Amino acid sequence: MKVSLKEGNISDIPREEIQGYIDYARKKYPDEIIDEIIIKLDGEFVDLEIHKHSIPFARIRRITGYLVGTLERFNNGKRAEEHDRVKHSITE
Repeated sequence: MKVSLKEGNISDIPREEIQGYIDYARKKYPDEIIDEIIIKLDGEFVDLEIHKHSIPFARIRRITGYLVGTLERFNNGKRAEEHDRVKHSITE
């Protein structure tokens, strides 16, 4: 995890204080991967920019009784089944 200071030198902040910011971010986002914390000092106040690692979203659909992400592993018969199925829509 990268920790940086928006203005100034990060070595001006005590290690214990930096570790406190890291612990705070991990506690606030326990199920996320944190890539970077940017510290901005404003007098007695501290702003933290916490950049989390984005996890790509994979769409999974139920097609002809199977849970699939894409159709690339379907044989020609299953592809034809998917093509011929009735797709329902909601109309107002």
